[in-house]
Amino acid sequence: MDFNLTEAQLALQKKAREFAVKEVLPTSFSYDEHEVMPMKVIEKAWKAGLTNLGVPKEYGGQGYGLMESVIVVEEIAAACPGTATSIFDNDLGSGPIVIGGNEEQKNRVLKDITENFKLIAFATSEPGMGSDVAGMQCRAEKDGKDFILNGTKYWITNAGYSDYITVFATTDPEKKHRGIAGFIVPTDYEGVKTGPHIPKLGQRASNTCSVVLKDVRIPEENVLAKPGRGFLLAMQTFQKTRPAVAAFAVGCARSAMEYAIDYAQKRETFGRPIGNYQGIQFKLAEMYKDIEAARLLTYKAAWEGDQGLDSNLTSSIAKAFASDVVMNVTTEAIQVFGGYGYIRTFPVEKLFRDAKLYQIYEGTSEIQRIVIARFIMKKYQHAMPNLFEIPRVEIQVEKKAEKATIKVEKSSAELGGRWKCLICAYVYDPVNGDPDSGIAPGTPFEDIPDDWFCPVCGSDKSNFAKI
Repeated sequence: MDFNLTEAQLALQKKAREFAVKEVLPTSFSYDEHEVMPMKVIEKAWKAGLTNLGVPKEYGGQGYGLMESVIVVEEIAAACPGTATSIFDNDLGSGPIVIGGNEEQKNRVLKDITENFKLIAFATSEPGMGSDVAGMQCRAEKDGKDFILNGTKYWITNAGYSDYITVFATTDPEKKHRGIAGFIVPTDYEGVKTGPHIPKLGQRASNTCSVVLKDVRIPEENVLAKPGRGFLLAMQTFQKTRPAVAAFAVGCARSAMEYAIDYAQKRETFGRPIGNYQGIQFKLAEMYKDIEAARLLTYKAAWEGDQGLDSNLTSSIAKAFASDVVMNVTTEAIQVFGGYGYIRTFPVEKLFRDAKLYQIYEGTSEIQRIVIARFIMKKYQHAMPNLFEIPRVEIQVEKKAEKATIKVEKSSAELGGRWKCLICAYVYDPVNGDPDSGIAPGTPFEDIPDDWFCPVCGSDKSNFAKI
């Protein structure tokens, strides 16, 4: 087990961080304010080799594993979560082709998007369906070897600027997941229409819109997954991309924490920086602790995927945990800034708005908890015996001789009252005394020797107060 990044990974991290600070961060606030897709920034990322991370090299991509991908994603998301979403959406859109496409499709489509700076979107969600992928209504009707698509997809990232969309549709809604198929849909096909940018709370620079499909003929060569196979392909894609969503959240949270640290060291109240106050230090400590844990979970999910293991559970844990962390961190960052955190001249309000989406897209936090709960209830292997089968062995204990009791006729008040240890809250009652220390029942507290100590915590007599 080694938690160190390799030299190549550290170099990639440095490259991504420098790009994020130089190219993404300066314009991020303006793109967000005007709700404009940062195409120039995305093209620069493409030229810098920071897009199409998971596309194999033989098809023109970077050929990175999930570990390298999450390292890059965290750095770009730290500068602007919205821009990062659009930069890395190609990995989501191309994912089904990488996983389930044939060689002809990979050579034709993947090389086109990698060599010619083209975008590819991913479409499962619909106006009435998001996390319930099996509940989609968009229809795919067989027509010879072709399919005819009809329906509307919604919440589709980059769709307004994409040249391709991997679309999932069903041959029969009654069949649920068994009827879902997958298709490669060039956006210049007749019958394909994208709607206007959807106004959002956060990540406003990332284009999100509807895709309307009306009698769109999909030829056989663009059928990506046959009916029944499409649902599995979509789930396999999510399993590969959820670690990246967790990395988005880690990057966003990290920036919010760093800005809060900067502000805490500069802002003064009552004659000193607010960072000197324990209340602020505790907030920052909680941020750092949770971000570290979220990053480790993200790395674990990515590592499992790179090892070819089933990372569905770990990916769900990483996404759910990191999504909650980023919401907590950005909320507390605003609190550190106080009123200034609530205004748009400081970046934490933007990060707060951007962060909420991570608890929603690519499977809500509730869906992730369902995945985790199913594992717990059905597959988790207990280390301890079953609750109702716990063995119990009685041990033999020698009993000490009973001590003689002394009857005391006076009350506690008559004997001077009771005294409490201010360290552990043990109460000395003069009626009972302290037989284990040789203090007989009926002994007032004032008559106890000064070298007597609390029988519970061992503190001396001076730490007692009368009650």
